[in-house]
Amino acid sequence: MSDLKKYVKNRKAEDEVFAKDYESGYSDFKLGVMLRQARENAGLTQEQLANKLKTKKSAISRIENHAEDIRLSTLEKVAKALGKTLKLSIG
Repeated sequence: MSDLKKYVKNRKAEDEVFAKDYESGYSDFKLGVMLRQARENAGLTQEQLANKLKTKKSAISRIENHAEDIRLSTLEKVAKALGKTLKLSIG
């Protein structure tokens, strides 16, 4: 186990707030990474995707870097602009 994983494991055990915030923060981070990867796989820059969505590059950057409060309708628009379909799962 890496030092980082050990730290996170110990910190979660000691700090309930950290544990809760870590899990939700990681999910938000993962969603942003998935959106960035989908954009890159589609061969688009942030600016090109922004143009397709009739928004600004900064809005795409914000979505990719701070996806914690993104609307489902926005996710659907991004997926469509990337030629993808949005699939949701509750696990």
